[in-house]
Amino acid sequence: MSRVGNALIPVSDQVKVDVGSNNFVTVKGPKGELSVQVDPDLSIKMEDGVITVARPTDQKRHKAMHGLYRSLLNNMILGVTDGFKKELEVIGVGFRAAMTNGVLELALGFSHPIYFLPPEGVSIDVDTKRGKSTFIIVEGADKQMVGQVAAKIRALRPPEPYKGKGVRYSDEYVRRKAGKTAAR
Repeated sequence: MSRVGNALIPVSDQVKVDVGSNNFVTVKGPKGELSVQVDPDLSIKMEDGVITVARPTDQKRHKAMHGLYRSLLNNMILGVTDGFKKELEVIGVGFRAAMTNGVLELALGFSHPIYFLPPEGVSIDVDTKRGKSTFIIVEGADKQMVGQVAAKIRALRPPEPYKGKGVRYSDEYVRRKAGKTAAR
């Protein structure tokens, strides 16, 4: 029994859901429009502001697809109403981040600055007013795209274990190591 797949998806009044032919689902809301091609074996019903996803059999593949597409549809509805957000923290002496003309400019200890152009549907903002470190805020309606952009920015200079310098998620714990000790 798929517990995730059996859960109902509530749809607010400000969201318009369109289930097209061949299970092509489009969700429109105040934050944008998202669409996904759902597996043709599954059936999707929209009744009284609630979406239900049903599977034809209890095969392992159908159970897996049931929970997956229910979660994808739920994330689409949450994305077009509230949006998703990831915060990254830039830590290190001389490490900086700034937005110039829609391009993220990073100084991460390399001999050159790194320029990152955000994809369509994702917005990036830089906050330097909180404490010593700089925060990069990645926002958008598509949960997968927001997470992917945040992961790409973090991968430019992941946090290192000795001093903790680098780009990390704001809620990430970096396990620190002891450095070398002087021999006597």
